[in-house]
Amino acid sequence: MKNKLILVGKNARKAANIKISKKIKNKVLNDYCNLLLKNKKLIIKENLKDIKIATQKKIKENLINRLILNEKKILQIIKSLKQIIKLKDPTNEVLEKWKRPNGLTISKVTIPIGVIGVIYESRPNVTCDVAALCFKSGNPVILKGGSEALNSNKILSKFFRVALKKNGINENFIQLINSRKREVVDYLLTKMKNFIDVIIPRGGKSLVKKVQQYSNIPVISHLEGNCHTYVDKDADLNMAIKIVHNAKLRNTAICGATETILFHKKIINKFVNPVLKKLADNGCKIIADTVIKKRYKGLSIKATNKDWSKEYLSSVVSVKSVNNLEDAINHINTYGTMHTDSIITQNKNTADNFLKNVKSSIAMHNTSTQFADGGEFGFGGEVGISTNTLPPRGPVGLNQLVSYKYKVTSNGQIRD
Repeated sequence: MKNKLILVGKNARKAANIKISKKIKNKVLNDYCNLLLKNKKLIIKENLKDIKIATQKKIKENLINRLILNEKKILQIIKSLKQIIKLKDPTNEVLEKWKRPNGLTISKVTIPIGVIGVIYESRPNVTCDVAALCFKSGNPVILKGGSEALNSNKILSKFFRVALKKNGINENFIQLINSRKREVVDYLLTKMKNFIDVIIPRGGKSLVKKVQQYSNIPVISHLEGNCHTYVDKDADLNMAIKIVHNAKLRNTAICGATETILFHKKIINKFVNPVLKKLADNGCKIIADTVIKKRYKGLSIKATNKDWSKEYLSSVVSVKSVNNLEDAINHINTYGTMHTDSIITQNKNTADNFLKNVKSSIAMHNTSTQFADGGEFGFGGEVGISTNTLPPRGPVGLNQLVSYKYKVTSNGQIRD
């Protein structure tokens, strides 16, 4: 295993030295789309092997649903790839250029990050999205998908390599580690620093926590999405009902789902019952602080301090009364995970204050937190969401997979 992984690393480093034109990058991606379309039945056949194994192992139904590749999902993958093709190549772009009094002309130019390692679970579409994003941004990628999707990932990565080879590009720009052994991940995180420049985990809390804890390679990730929606004293009631419902219940299993609702104390009498009733009528369990519990006419459970830190990922929400905007911001910055937090208000100054002072990587105004997604940001897909303090932050799409260098020229200048 060790020798195989080192070879994978060496192959990736060699691929990183290759410069590929923007035209060829898009040609490879377009050929990949055509291969996926042409081989739909074969892809589904391989996917059914994974589903059969997962069913025999009695893997949870929601995980099996993520695993399924049918014709509709393959067409969705192709649609996502077509969007990436349309996006501008983010490499070799001059971000800034200036001339100094000392005679130096300096340019700040985008470059690929290097070799990216991506560790992910369940969803085979991640293989396609991540491979495409890394390739177009000039980064060779080492993929370690979940063992439950091994057959699906193998065939999806195989066709990408076929598209590379067809265009005369080193196939090792995309490499899949096709092993079910758990120690592979441990080796990647602790022994591959000379070959991998950044690790991106994409999966459940336990996976991300393990990567953050053990990796000696820089990590781009988020651990939890404890997202908030704050309903301000100057909010519009109908807007609040609509946004809160969507932010919590559109898809409870995503990291951008609202987990805590904060109400300004001045609007509790008017807002709490209609907003929470809409949630409860659609099967949402309400966990409320003392103030909210007294005013809300429906069923609720009394909240404890532990509830403010919970990421439910289900039809459960914590609800709290706050004294003012500052109180709301303090609560979010104390209990939030710097993922996505939103304010509902018609007061622009209040909104600006909120957007400026919450520590979130994504701060929103009059918007559902469910929009915390690379596709919705126009990124053409993402390799994940980052809540790191250092950049990149928020959805990590094509333009976030580059670094930069300074190019300096002069006419023979020497320093005094």
